[in-house]
Amino acid sequence: MSRVQFIEVTEAEADQRVDKWFKNRFPGVTHGQLEKFLRKGEVRVDKKRVKAKDRLEPGQSVRIPPLPEWATQAFEKSGAVKVNKMVMSDHDVADIRQMILHMDDDVIVLNKPAGLPVQGGSGQTRHIDGLLDGLRFDYDERPRLVHRLDKDTSGVLVIGRTRLATKHLTEAFKQRTTRKIYWALVAGVPRPHQATVSYNLTKIVTAAGEKVVVDRSGQKAISDYSVVAVAGTKAAWLALKPLTGRTHQLRVHCAAIEHPIVGDGKYGGPEAFLEGAISKKMHLHAKEITISHPSGGDLTVSAPISSHMEATWKLLGFHENDYEDPFDELL
Repeated sequence: MSRVQFIEVTEAEADQRVDKWFKNRFPGVTHGQLEKFLRKGEVRVDKKRVKAKDRLEPGQSVRIPPLPEWATQAFEKSGAVKVNKMVMSDHDVADIRQMILHMDDDVIVLNKPAGLPVQGGSGQTRHIDGLLDGLRFDYDERPRLVHRLDKDTSGVLVIGRTRLATKHLTEAFKQRTTRKIYWALVAGVPRPHQATVSYNLTKIVTAAGEKVVVDRSGQKAISDYSVVAVAGTKAAWLALKPLTGRTHQLRVHCAAIEHPIVGDGKYGGPEAFLEGAISKKMHLHAKEITISHPSGGDLTVSAPISSHMEATWKLLGFHENDYEDPFDELL
């Protein structure tokens, strides 16, 4: 058995969940074993008890209990300090900088393209997290992720430029003071045209992988929607405002009211794909965000829709300039 270890979280490991960090460092230790360590307080961060879902910051000290020799060897061979590190080419730097919608001393807001994951995973070699060194400019600190979007969702993504700014922005998300507006194309036309969807959600594991489902005993999840325009009875352009921040919340809620987001086969099945020339890609876009700025006041940033959604809008005769915020009276 090894002795108790104290491992410092590196810049490359910033904002990782405790369970993901531990899995990368000690891949032979099962999730069940880790949960036991956490329950008993044998794994701690800066001497404090933590949960698997808690996120880590660079410089924090993680206490590792005595582990079998094979687990320590796995750590030594894992190259864990290289997690999510990518070699930055000039093309990569130019690519990430072209996504910038807003930048100041504390915050960078990107327009994430559809198809590019925010973080690495199985088979993912190129992702936003791995490109963040391209946004250092003249800063010593590496920019940090504040929140996430699904791989196939485009739109506004907030990045903190310093540790303090990231902490402030992250807290704004936790306190639900951040206002987010999404645009989506859904199959059919919801009735009524404006409503609140409130279905509790939980994550399950299926043969095809993880999936979020409606579950009365699950986590509270609430979304507002409003129909902006319709294409006959075939499809509708929705504005969506999530009031909670559950995984895949908008996708599951739209499917639950029997109007799945177009292109979302995971939750909508065959009904999520329309006939004709409409793209098979997912039509969900994080259009606008308003968030408390670290230097005071609020910051609002809006992102133009992705190219495949723009093509669909033209095909269906929708016009972005016709949009008026339907949630003003709900603020």
